[in-house]
Amino acid sequence: MPTVAQSSTETDWVSRFADEVIAESERRAPGKPVVVASGLSPSGPIHLGNLREVMTPHLVADEVRRRGYEVRHLISWDDYDRYRKVPGGIEGIDESWAEHIGRPLTSVPAPKGSAHPNWAEHFKAAMAASLAELGVEYDAVSQTEQYTSGAYRDQILHAMRHRGDIDAILAQYRTRKAPAKKSQKPVDEAELEAAEGSGAAAEDDGATTAGYFPYKPYCGGCNKDLTTVTAYDDDTTELAYTCSACGFSETVRLSEFNRGKLVWKVDWPMRWAYEGVVFEPSGVDHSSPGSSFQVGGQIVGIFGGEQPIGPMYAFVGISGMAKMSSSRGGVPTPADALRIMEPQLLRWLYARRKPNQAFKVAFDQEIQRLYDEWDKLEGRVADGSVLPADAAAHSRASRTAAGELPRTPRPLPYRTLASVADITGGHEAQTLRILAELDPQNPVASLDEVRPRLDRAENWISTHVPADARTIVRTEPDHELLASLDEEGRRSLRMLLEGLDTHWSLDGLTTLVYGVPKIMAGLEPDAKPTPELKVAQRAFFALLYRLLVSRETGPRLPTLLLAVGADRVRTLLAV
Repeated sequence: MPTVAQSSTETDWVSRFADEVIAESERRAPGKPVVVASGLSPSGPIHLGNLREVMTPHLVADEVRRRGYEVRHLISWDDYDRYRKVPGGIEGIDESWAEHIGRPLTSVPAPKGSAHPNWAEHFKAAMAASLAELGVEYDAVSQTEQYTSGAYRDQILHAMRHRGDIDAILAQYRTRKAPAKKSQKPVDEAELEAAEGSGAAAEDDGATTAGYFPYKPYCGGCNKDLTTVTAYDDDTTELAYTCSACGFSETVRLSEFNRGKLVWKVDWPMRWAYEGVVFEPSGVDHSSPGSSFQVGGQIVGIFGGEQPIGPMYAFVGISGMAKMSSSRGGVPTPADALRIMEPQLLRWLYARRKPNQAFKVAFDQEIQRLYDEWDKLEGRVADGSVLPADAAAHSRASRTAAGELPRTPRPLPYRTLASVADITGGHEAQTLRILAELDPQNPVASLDEVRPRLDRAENWISTHVPADARTIVRTEPDHELLASLDEEGRRSLRMLLEGLDTHWSLDGLTTLVYGVPKIMAGLEPDAKPTPELKVAQRAFFALLYRLLVSRETGPRLPTLLLAVGADRVRTLLAV
């Protein structure tokens, strides 16, 4: 049996929405499954901004499931939308695809080399694979299948009978134009906003010189939607149209015709009523005055339904995507993120922020800090010191109502794994040697213990760290630099080398490299750092980096020393 809603005790945004959704579903359809919805357009790569369209209802639906209710999370694939333009930055297409503009996405060929039958299926497949990895449970609804099977026939005929009422609602907004505003969004957020999302395509609302018609046929001659309805008879359902692309015209019975769709601002509210959707979020582009969500809230009543409840969600930004921008046109996808981070981390980024709060997904050095933050959260969860809202976000990131997501058995720090991957170039034997020496009392026995996190770190190093920032260990000592050292510099190196054997572990080497400047200053190894001591430590670290990798910075020194190996360290630092 469902448990009582937990609004009085829960403090995270997901629980609050779950309370509202359960109450609203019981009011609208008592005893029936709770229905939440998302919409995705496979018009190109489905990006990390679109993922919020899915993750927001997913997290709410999962909380409702945890409470014992039956839930349906519908993902409507808007694959019957028109192909609007040839997108840039996608391998395997060229301007020849322009001939398909105006056709349904499922009637456009897939990019060259694709194993999928059409454009829509090609991009749906990548997103579906990512959603499976993220643990998102959903019921897929193909709008091509719905429209071409006649599933919406009654709703289409109903809309045509009530076209005057729909037109009156739309007329309230046709002359209302908000003043243009200069975008203040960062470039990376603007790139995501510019990428097409579900229903975001600009389209006419059905008004013609012959009157208003909320239905748009795809042409029987060229299969494009560059058609104009010229006449319609409510009694016979005869519809006449012409095509401006190929000149084709015909008269059909709409009661028997399945090659067309309702215009977007009518299609969306029709589906709310048809599916009984209780909760569906909308992006800021759908939530402004006169937008499809606001207008849909009025049109849905014509179909006997109610507008879903749901928040407006903010855009998702990106950081460190210069490399990806050149190959993807600035549209990073969930699959791109999952190549460099585990599903738990990506889920956490969406779970910990309220939908109206913008955030960035990191592809640069910031990913190391995010992983540190996640690992600290896991530690607080383990020792019971975590705050309730943080505990809830962690739970939603690491598991669903169906169970725990697969995880790395031994999650070593991401920055450590990245440093090792950087130094070894992915050489497995070298990687295992270094990782085994991190903690000699509990050595890593197999790389499987640290996967898939290790794989993600290796992918990040190889795809998002520029070549000139990679770590290359010297093959020969820097004799000139060594000869230029004063006695104090030579003594610090000898002290480090003398302590290698007794400190050969990650913790031991950390103590050693920080301790040498302390002893040189006449302090105890466990002395607290002073401003002067910090200056001396930085100078010592810079010297070690120059002697080991010919730069003044690099991976954390304890990790670097382990990676280089004691014998080679002695060779490069011998004075």
